[in-house]
Amino acid sequence: MRIAILDDYQQIALTCADWGPVSEFASVEVFSDHVNDEDALAERLLPFDVICAMRERTALTGSLLSRLPNLRLIVTSGMKNAAIDLGAASECGVLVCGTEIDATSTVELTWGLIFALARHFREEFDAMRAGAWQNSVGSDLRGRTLGILGLGRIGSRVASIAHAFSMKTIAWSPHLSAQRCEEVGVERVGKEELFERSDFLTIHLVLSDATRGLIGDELLGRIKPGAFLVNTSRGPIIEEGALLRAVNGDRLGGVALDVFNTEPLPDPHPLRSHPKVIATPHIGYVTHDNYSLFYAQMVEDILAFHGGTPLRVLTGDATKTR
Repeated sequence: MRIAILDDYQQIALTCADWGPVSEFASVEVFSDHVNDEDALAERLLPFDVICAMRERTALTGSLLSRLPNLRLIVTSGMKNAAIDLGAASECGVLVCGTEIDATSTVELTWGLIFALARHFREEFDAMRAGAWQNSVGSDLRGRTLGILGLGRIGSRVASIAHAFSMKTIAWSPHLSAQRCEEVGVERVGKEELFERSDFLTIHLVLSDATRGLIGDELLGRIKPGAFLVNTSRGPIIEEGALLRAVNGDRLGGVALDVFNTEPLPDPHPLRSHPKVIATPHIGYVTHDNYSLFYAQMVEDILAFHGGTPLRVLTGDATKTR
């Protein structure tokens, strides 16, 4: 059996788990670079029986999978991966398994970015390096309104931390219920009102046909003057052109982004260097704890598949664990 580990940017996949049991019946090859071109990917991956995918870094499309006749198993970090065509995988006879993921790291990064915006970390870091002292005046969190777009597993935990800072919390999502808001201790508001009232607005929606491009010129034009926008969910939820127009205007106080329409983000790109933007390279889930969880369970999935009893199988919109 030949196994390919994709997109190991930090080159630590083999040290985050014990691959010894796998090496008894398989060879493992690690790729630290990212390849978008389908022809290049098909050539690279043709010999492999197993692909280990890190989140949604490499798209495993139906057309690519049809060109990989040796492939029998895909293991992805997380139990959802929108970059894998599950229907095509099934048609090609490829099993897709996943791993658990701890959302704590994304919650923590969200708050790190909120702090960075409120206290102008980027400006002050640059000013200190240049020999200056106190160039900006920060904003307190206490008494400010945090708007949460999406009150699911991550959004609700972000809300609980906001309460610790004595912030007001409001939320909206397409199917958000009054009961859910009551459980989390958040005020339910309309979509437009969320943008109009929030001092800090953070996005925690799942990317879908309904949420792709949800935030455009109209909603960004309603944002409270001086408000800060944070996105640690998925880039395409915000129309990139509308976002660039907004940051080039006077209304937004600043933007913090961990996710982008195209990843890795091209260099050069205006979002990399814009003075109003704090940009991080999709590191919401990138922690030692998560990587150790991902790769250890990838090993478990491969061993189980080799033994004939696959674990954590992804099946369309549903998942099951044996």
